[in-house]
Amino acid sequence: MRLTLWASAIVIAGLATAYFMRPSAETVAAEDKQPVRKDFGLEKRELWTTSKVKGSPEPPDPYTVSRTYPKLKFFEALELCPVPGKKAWVVAERPGKIIWFDADPAKAEPKVMLDVKHTVYGAVLHPKFQENGFIYLSEMPDGKTETLDGTRVVRYTVDRAKMTAEVDSAKVIFVWPNGGHNGGCLRFGPDGMLYISTGDGSGIADGLQTGQDLGTVLGKILRIDVDSAAADKKYTIPEDNPFVKTKGARGEIWAYGIRQSWKISFDTATGQLWAGEVGQDLWEMVNLVEKGGNYGWSVKEGDHPFRPERKTGPSPILKPIVEHNHSEFRSVTGGFVYHGKKHPELNGAYIYGDYDTGRVWMLRYDAKAKKVTEHKELAKTRLRIVAWAQDSDGEVYALNFIDGGIYELAPPAPVAKNQPDFPRKLSETGLFADTAKLLPEKGLIPYSVNSELWSDGATKERYIAIPGDAKIEFETVTYPQPAPGSVPGWRFPDGTVMVKTFSLETEPGKKRRLETRLLVASNVGGTEEYGDQVWSGYTYLWNDAQTDAELADIKGVDREFTLKTATGEKKQNWHFPSRAECTMCHTATAKYALGVNTAQMNRDHNYSGVVANQLATFEHIGLFDKKLPAKPEKLEKIADYRDTKADLESRARAYLFANCSHCHRKWGGGNAEFQLLTTLPVKELGLLDVKPQQGTFDLKDPKLLVPGEPERSMIAHRMTRLGLGRMPHIASNVVDEPAVKLIHDWIKAMK
Repeated sequence: MRLTLWASAIVIAGLATAYFMRPSAETVAAEDKQPVRKDFGLEKRELWTTSKVKGSPEPPDPYTVSRTYPKLKFFEALELCPVPGKKAWVVAERPGKIIWFDADPAKAEPKVMLDVKHTVYGAVLHPKFQENGFIYLSEMPDGKTETLDGTRVVRYTVDRAKMTAEVDSAKVIFVWPNGGHNGGCLRFGPDGMLYISTGDGSGIADGLQTGQDLGTVLGKILRIDVDSAAADKKYTIPEDNPFVKTKGARGEIWAYGIRQSWKISFDTATGQLWAGEVGQDLWEMVNLVEKGGNYGWSVKEGDHPFRPERKTGPSPILKPIVEHNHSEFRSVTGGFVYHGKKHPELNGAYIYGDYDTGRVWMLRYDAKAKKVTEHKELAKTRLRIVAWAQDSDGEVYALNFIDGGIYELAPPAPVAKNQPDFPRKLSETGLFADTAKLLPEKGLIPYSVNSELWSDGATKERYIAIPGDAKIEFETVTYPQPAPGSVPGWRFPDGTVMVKTFSLETEPGKKRRLETRLLVASNVGGTEEYGDQVWSGYTYLWNDAQTDAELADIKGVDREFTLKTATGEKKQNWHFPSRAECTMCHTATAKYALGVNTAQMNRDHNYSGVVANQLATFEHIGLFDKKLPAKPEKLEKIADYRDTKADLESRARAYLFANCSHCHRKWGGGNAEFQLLTTLPVKELGLLDVKPQQGTFDLKDPKLLVPGEPERSMIAHRMTRLGLGRMPHIASNVVDEPAVKLIHDWIKAMK
């Protein structure tokens, strides 16, 4: 399962010094003077009243989502399934609780059906549940990560009158080895057979090469008959399975070449089997699964070469129905074909979404013509869509992993009349009085951070723009809780814009502005756990004349620049992020604005010749809604990892916090379960002597972190890589050599 990806790096955090490419005469004069230290960097707050950053550059989505059961929330829920013959739902929580409730929102009250007390990936009830009371779970007993006695399908018998089941009613039906991708989705087909997605059992790049190997059940979709038992099994293999008579093949296999089909489903009208296929490097796929079908992994990733030199299975590789590159999707969650009445215009459309970006799409497929006739986005959401479900009326629902809520499609809010156009040029945003000189409008507040993000050698200039006299709520954002080590974040007023301009030195002593990124806050009401904030990212690309910047395409763009150095020239690719990519790091769990928090902002800043602490300055000008709880020197502060006078461990931990912790924290999205928060001791990070789950990269007996042995420590090794397996895996194409040495030295010094 990929509950999210590894750490992404499109962030609003960075360098401490502001760089002006065309400084004004006043700025030059100020910089020529020796900085003066004062208690406050600004004497008073000027109001920002010129904002034009409103609305959206895209047409409104045809749908939004609404919460179906506002009073219900579940902990780390991974599956939602209907109860056959009863208007009720069952939810499977990852730690092992199975909960049921009435489908009527007025009667919905969660009740525990069963608690197996270890990891559950999937659940399904037998079609004849009202007769036999059977529920099937895909489980992984905790502590057994790579044993043959691994992921298993277990049947329990439910007392239909009480809707409870006893743990000792367990009957293990089928077992497959654990690994990096365990699949775990269970579905009964219209033929009454149980279909199981297993995943390739590997970490990176199908290291076990199971995808094309018919001799293993890994990397497959299986089909078994659980209503009958063979002499040596708790099930039988249907005689019409495609590889029953193939020498050396596992008869349970229905389709193969699968990396990680995260959720499969049957069209209730046609019986067709659909699968959302989670890719690795570049692509996410939707497959229409055929009997004996080969879906290419790991010879291909979707319809693209991946490891073409590897041996293929006995049948031709089939193309996905649709693909999404990673500027749109990052971890697809397969859905259902809609047959409800609430949205008749969607009848017959396959509805699916993405875990990382929260986007919801649809497609229509003509089976006779074998082509997609319609494919479009339905909604942009803030959900972590971990599963879809369909009730007996054909309506579809999305399960949100973050808040455990259940959502359905709903009409969008009406668009206000006479709404101004979203600014297409940076000069139209109301952020700069002189865009060519990058001189800010009144009210924009410059800032810097203690521990900056690595952005391939770029320097950055930052501002906070808060509309009017609105104030920042100091450390009121706490979601999620409980989350050991997580500290509160700041809550910003509606319409706040974080501004960051990136520049690269293209030749000695000369910088070129590449882009200015905006992160815009919208407060939508409600509570934190239900998503009361939406932050949207926009990128403006600077022109060659360096006079203005234009809004980049929603999908982002890549450009190559030539950098002249004292020893010659080199090419450097720069990735301008898509709007979807921005949401991968700026999440609710990371408190959205990554660099603007107490630990990062508790430092001195040079306010045009006046040096003062930023927190004290913000308090002095009335930017916070209340007084600071203590003087800045007594508040949390993260180290500057560039400061060689600072403690080695503090520097290393600060670097990992700034560059990785927005994903690697509770519910942050990193699919390796460790944390990189500076507020936790090393022994509580989940790193020490832990075996990596995403591949070994040919290291000798690697662990995530081996004290004293950086050469065996995956956390150090992946910083040195480019391409496959690089961390951070997006928004960086250049290795941060000083940081690599820093982490190496830190691990080497550990006892």
